[in-house]
Amino acid sequence: MFTASASASESSSSSPSQDPPDPKLSSDPPPPPIPLAWPSGGDLTLHWIEDLISTFDWSSRNLPPADFPTVFPVSVFDSLVLKASKILHAEPNLVKVNESGEQDSTVVVVGDLHGQWHDVVFLMNDAGLPSDKRFFVFNGDYVDRGAWGIETFMLLLAWKVLLPHRVFLLRGNHESKYCTSVYGFEQEVMAKYGDKGKHVYRKCLGCFEGLPLASVIAGRVFTAHGGLFRSMHVSSVKRPKGKKGKKRVVNSDIKSLTLGSLDELSKARRTVLDPPWEGSNLIPGDVLWSDPSMSPGLSPNEERGIGLLWGPDCTEEFLKKYDIKLIVRSHEGPDAREKRPGLSGMESGYTIDHEVASGKLITLFSAPDYPQFQATKERYNNRGAYIVLEPPDFATPVFHSFDAITPRPKANAYYNYEDVIDSDEELDLVSMVDDSLSEGPSSV
Repeated sequence: MFTASASASESSSSSPSQDPPDPKLSSDPPPPPIPLAWPSGGDLTLHWIEDLISTFDWSSRNLPPADFPTVFPVSVFDSLVLKASKILHAEPNLVKVNESGEQDSTVVVVGDLHGQWHDVVFLMNDAGLPSDKRFFVFNGDYVDRGAWGIETFMLLLAWKVLLPHRVFLLRGNHESKYCTSVYGFEQEVMAKYGDKGKHVYRKCLGCFEGLPLASVIAGRVFTAHGGLFRSMHVSSVKRPKGKKGKKRVVNSDIKSLTLGSLDELSKARRTVLDPPWEGSNLIPGDVLWSDPSMSPGLSPNEERGIGLLWGPDCTEEFLKKYDIKLIVRSHEGPDAREKRPGLSGMESGYTIDHEVASGKLITLFSAPDYPQFQATKERYNNRGAYIVLEPPDFATPVFHSFDAITPRPKANAYYNYEDVIDSDEELDLVSMVDDSLSEGPSSV
């Protein structure tokens, strides 16, 4: 079993840490091998991932951020991201997990992680590591807000490369250029990789573009970071005389909002750095940003400025249409749920939001004691959780709640958390789309 340990309480400073660590943190001898080297032949092994975990755990407690390349060189980063990106980009928008319903396997579903490295390692130890008999579905938001986003993302990519048909990484709303520029991941990468930081960040963005949007597990469970999505109605109107063919018009009128289909989801263009909130490609934004509501119907998610709100009737319609028993989504931590009347809080790491005739809607959040950096003195002290789905039907969730690894190693924030304490809801959508258009797609 791998273990994560912590040796000092966290700092509340809002600027990236470049100072040497407390000498008390440097008493542990470094684990071999340092630096990590890419394996000859390029084939990862369980032993290599074990080395990665022990090295990252040691460096989080003993090295300042600027020394990170001494344990994880850019050349190794490049090799891992390239190999993982090729796998991810080749997957469909909607991945099928345990499609045959293997009766000797279980499926672990994980919610938001937000760069809380030590909690991620604990979770995977507690659940049991990925294997031929254990699938993992990670439901997005691997980076931002926590101090160890690059470590978390690299670990998950390594598992994906080692077991591509047992580990599935879905995209969250934070796997975007806009969110990572506001909530700390870009600054974290720059602090850890210095003059190579822009290169590393650009490669991460390119990898984000390849992350699938949703999964169906054993034909019984639908998972997506935000949740359900609208149908993009297409109608035909006559063109002026002399023009061949007909003009296709996307009808996104609020009054005509209806649930989208899995076929529409499969055809959406996911390789955009920041999903649009207008136009003909709204499904990715819905899948990543939408929230459940206790009010019936579909409506624009005005609080976030992107995505939808959907009610219990929509959950029932979706479950019944596809003979699915569960929808598992993430996206809302204790800070977000605090402002959502009618819905339960996130103290235990999960909530059951809708119970309808055909099944349930669950929100799952796997980052305990979140956010790591908080402007107010009073913390949420929430637990994290993961779900285990077991045979024969994989539709009865077994919830596992867990506490944060404490104390966390000393770390400083990579973003000004005092100005962004209102979760992800104060969005500058104009900047979001302008940045996306100016950068264009990131090559991998």
